[in-house]
Amino acid sequence: MAKKKVVLAYSGGLDTSCILKWLVDRGYDVIAYVADIGQKDDFEAVKKKALGCGASKVVIKDLKREFVTDYIFPAIRANAIYENRYLLGTSLARPLIAKHQILLAEEENAEFVSHGSTGKGNDQVRFELSYHALKPDIQVLAPWKMPEFLSQFRGRDDLIAYAKKHDIPISATLKKPYSEDENLMHISHEAGILEDPGLIPDDSVYSRTVSPRNAPDKVATLMVFFKDGTPIKLVNMDDGTTKTDPLELFMYANEIGSANGVGRMDMVENRFVGIKSRGLYETPGGTILHTAHRDIESIAMDREVLRLCDMLSPIYAEIIYNGFWFSPEMDFLTAAFNKSQEFVDGKVMLQIYKGNVMTVARESPTSLYDQELGSMHKVGGFNQEDSKGFIRINAIRLMAHRAILNKIQKLRSGKKEGEKKLPSFAKAEKKPVIAQAPKKKAKAAKKPSKKRK
Repeated sequence: MAKKKVVLAYSGGLDTSCILKWLVDRGYDVIAYVADIGQKDDFEAVKKKALGCGASKVVIKDLKREFVTDYIFPAIRANAIYENRYLLGTSLARPLIAKHQILLAEEENAEFVSHGSTGKGNDQVRFELSYHALKPDIQVLAPWKMPEFLSQFRGRDDLIAYAKKHDIPISATLKKPYSEDENLMHISHEAGILEDPGLIPDDSVYSRTVSPRNAPDKVATLMVFFKDGTPIKLVNMDDGTTKTDPLELFMYANEIGSANGVGRMDMVENRFVGIKSRGLYETPGGTILHTAHRDIESIAMDREVLRLCDMLSPIYAEIIYNGFWFSPEMDFLTAAFNKSQEFVDGKVMLQIYKGNVMTVARESPTSLYDQELGSMHKVGGFNQEDSKGFIRINAIRLMAHRAILNKIQKLRSGKKEGEKKLPSFAKAEKKPVIAQAPKKKAKAAKKPSKKRK
């Protein structure tokens, strides 16, 4: 009887290595699928490790360029930030990984897919919603939600012990059980002692960015060029380095940001499953490009469109965070944001210094900024006398509101000591009189007429 085939999203870390071995021991033919989305891994070592854990095959897919053009840049165009702080590094990567996992399952005629996400977190939702949206008939093996697995593994300590027992190489230790997720967009740190929100993490936890205190005591100046809201060129104004390829552009933004301590963030967030969690994030390049994009919008986007985009951006970010990338609401909002970005063109000059990203200038061929019209030093084409009527019209509701407040204040100030003066219609607490139709007088019954006998 042929073994049941499963494609496992494999990272080479503690969880997925133990899960791979556990599935093999239960008779599954496991294909280890590794998505290269910019993590700094030795993929040959990852492949060797997967085969050592019992995988029948290892497939490594380079998804870096697609990640930048089809996931990171759309999020930047939409100014997507979850809970006003998180730039969605992990959230953006999951649907991309899931998409190619499903494609591989179809190629390999595998009836199962699997992942190593915990039953308490967001990634299980992101993976599985994507699986079901892309291939409704796929079957999902999620060990962290399977009673047999949970009875054997209560947490990371049990996984570490299991890995040692089966000679599975691991980087996690009981002393430092950090969970890290790395890709082109960011690196996140959570779990272990970081689960205490009151603990100040040691600087050694951060691995992608230098501490702002130790960053160069010199300003780095960048120019970011946009076309329809998408970064198309990045120029280092200090040494002339220029990047136009999307992947190279983003990697260079990461390089500059990392060297200058940009993009560190420590927050407690609300997971989709209803649990709060503490995470440390490093998003250097994303922070730089997001700052530049917000600024080019300020000069090249209509005020009312910008206002609507600002209303929709948190919703868009929440959709991504909660795992609904492949959904009708996502398609709808993506189309709206793409429309909003038409003619958002130009360039923004940034100064980077010790963790700070500061906009210092911008220029756009589609600028809606009129220097003559807005100048305080020139008359321009704006008739200042028109402002008088504009203000009076906008003041009507304010004056009406003030009249009501004054009326209420007079009513309240007219009360005797200890007594509240009320409008006449509310003075008495009498039962309401219910109006009734007047009763008709009963007609007197006619006496029977006496008939002569």
